[in-house]
Amino acid sequence: MFNKVIFAGNLTRDPELRYSAQGTPICNFGLAVNSRAGQEGKDEVLFIDIVVFGKQAEPCSQYLSKGRPALVEGRLRERRWEQNGQQRSKFEVLAQTVRFLGSGGGKRQSESAPAQGADAYPPPPDDAIDEPF
Repeated sequence: MFNKVIFAGNLTRDPELRYSAQGTPICNFGLAVNSRAGQEGKDEVLFIDIVVFGKQAEPCSQYLSKGRPALVEGRLRERRWEQNGQQRSKFEVLAQTVRFLGSGGGKRQSESAPAQGADAYPPPPDDAIDEPF
């Protein structure tokens, strides 16, 4: 099976950084991706939850902020849990690579971001992640 997604968009909220019980950094943020759809060419917005693990999580938390553009490559995962007796689920992207794009509208635009790319670390296997988030 093949599971890979690539999205470019703007952050919808400031990144949230936390650490797993094993000390692994985990960063969560939302991404809004615009696309043209239909014959009228109307804009559609897709809101995506992004999860970044390991060494990329801390720079994402430090250098990204609401409004900043970013490109995210990763894999799609469905997360399931129970809340108030009801089964719930949502899709999110487990990021393998996060690239910081432009200066965007974020509050940290004067800081320079470290290079991201080929030396990025992959996320840990699903069974190594503390759930629920």
